[in-house]
Amino acid sequence: MRNGEARYVSDQKYAGRRGGFADAARLTARLCVEILLGALALLTIVTVAVLLGPMLALDLYTPPVAAWWTVFTAVVVQGVPFLLLGALVSASVGALVPERVFSRLLPRSPALAVPVAGAAGVVLPGCECASVPVAGSLMRRGVAPAAALAFLLSAPAINPVVLVATSLAFPGQPMMVVARFTASLATAVAMGWLWARFGRTEWLRLSSKPAAEAGASRAGAFAAGLQHDFLHAGGFLVMGAGAAATFNVAVPRALLDIFTASAWVSVLLLALLAVVLCVCSEADAFVAASLSGFGPVAQLAFMVVGPMVDLKLFALQAGTFGREFALRFSSATWVTAVLGSVLVGWWLL
Repeated sequence: MRNGEARYVSDQKYAGRRGGFADAARLTARLCVEILLGALALLTIVTVAVLLGPMLALDLYTPPVAAWWTVFTAVVVQGVPFLLLGALVSASVGALVPERVFSRLLPRSPALAVPVAGAAGVVLPGCECASVPVAGSLMRRGVAPAAALAFLLSAPAINPVVLVATSLAFPGQPMMVVARFTASLATAVAMGWLWARFGRTEWLRLSSKPAAEAGASRAGAFAAGLQHDFLHAGGFLVMGAGAAATFNVAVPRALLDIFTASAWVSVLLLALLAVVLCVCSEADAFVAASLSGFGPVAQLAFMVVGPMVDLKLFALQAGTFGREFALRFSSATWVTAVLGSVLVGWWLL
């Protein structure tokens, strides 16, 4: 009986493992199919837009429509490759790099851990949407909240994909790349230190077990991350491109001159616009470059504020950390990002 029971238990364990592998394989296959279909749909929309857009503009024969389509197509076509590259890198890091690596590498002192975590955004890039659950996971694993929040702000703002996209969006302006890196990193570190000094643990409401960590395999986690980052951020890219094109065409030049005449007003306007447009960080440089009526400092503020404070990030932070935290942290981050952009832009631009 003992041998029979042992064989039965062994067979059950083997069947369970085999069933788990089968479930993981089915999940991976389903996610891959969804990614391919979504990517095909997005590429189809872009291709149709590029081919039919000029003909539609000619049929309507109105210069505003032609101008709108030119700006919209330029922003989308230039932004999609970097969006895909950023999604691939982010999904690879999320699937292959365990979160416990952070807790082992970061110093125990929050004052020292904050700049280290902020600088880690250079080598561990991620979408701003993905950085919120990663920061929550780091906190659950014992990482100081100040360091986790610094990484949350820096990862989508200073990674190599974003910096390369910025250099291509602003050709011949290398200082714009330097200014974006400096202002974004300074804002992330400053917010980490501010939280370490004034933050309260009761403002954070973390759930005991996040649903995002229930992945069955690395392949499934990679596919899920790629699907989320590319398709979700791709929709915001299209929306941001349409909003930028509409802004360029619909806003009268005389009204634009009123805002651009004052450096402070133009900075505040684009900083608020970044919150509303919710453009992905891999593509926001092209949107900022299309707003050519504003000065470089205002464009810099748009690129620094966007990856750190916007409507979708506020919703994600409220759902992950609590609404009370999101209100305080987003407000303080917006003010810090605007001040950092102005100081760095005045210094470098």
